[in-house]
Amino acid sequence: MARIRVFIVLVVAIGLGGTFALATYRYIQNMPVREISLPTTSVVIAAADLALGAALRREDLRAIAWPADDVPAGSFADPQEVIGRGLIQSLAENEAVLPSKLAPIEAGAGLPPVIPQGMRALSVRVNDVIGVAGYVLPGNRVDVVATVSPTGQPTDMTSKVVLTNVLVLAAGTRIEQDADENKPLSVSVVTLLVDPQEAERLALASTEGKIQLALRNPLDKTAPDTPGIRPTALLRVGSQARPATARRVAAAPEAPPPPPPPSMVEVIRGDTRVQVEVVN
Repeated sequence: MARIRVFIVLVVAIGLGGTFALATYRYIQNMPVREISLPTTSVVIAAADLALGAALRREDLRAIAWPADDVPAGSFADPQEVIGRGLIQSLAENEAVLPSKLAPIEAGAGLPPVIPQGMRALSVRVNDVIGVAGYVLPGNRVDVVATVSPTGQPTDMTSKVVLTNVLVLAAGTRIEQDADENKPLSVSVVTLLVDPQEAERLALASTEGKIQLALRNPLDKTAPDTPGIRPTALLRVGSQARPATARRVAAAPEAPPPPPPPSMVEVIRGDTRVQVEVVN
């Protein structure tokens, strides 16, 4: 009988709980929804990832509603305001287009608007080795190592870091014509941002000798002044060889001298002679 009562109480509790849950759900569903409208304004954003130097087209842009209280400073409301202008910084998809990322009006697109005032862009031909196996990309920082012989003699060949912490503006390939076989050749080119004096050093190094790019950590701002190195120093030619160290062989210990012979005395007893040792 007690078990039946417990069962009845359990069924009643489950039924009341389900009824209460259902009533609560229906009440929430029938509650009126309050809509809060925030004032918005139109802001132009990038419709896709856009690379540095690209000229903005209508399909690259779109306008969205942006909360009026949080509009980025200097943003544009109409895509027509920025169509045709070049990018001096890359844009990510859905990123707002701001004046700080755009070249001046009528400055055009491509590389020229990216070059700061007083600086120059100089391109050098590289291969997979010089270009650090393709790891030199726009935005990286490199050192330029030049290998030149000032006298034309192989013994005077010197390798030295001639430029440090140079910004890479562009990296890619261009097509040139092979003069011998009259066939197109794919040539890798890296464009570096330098000042006029650095441009002179880079041009001379790439013309008179060979250059090598050394990729650096972007957080490393040091500019070490290296003395350079020549083949004689690299191979240590002409340096005095370290004299060979004479091998020391441990001499075998000398055997102790034999003990002196015992003193003997001959004793004659009658017709018998006996040798007797004398003990000191």
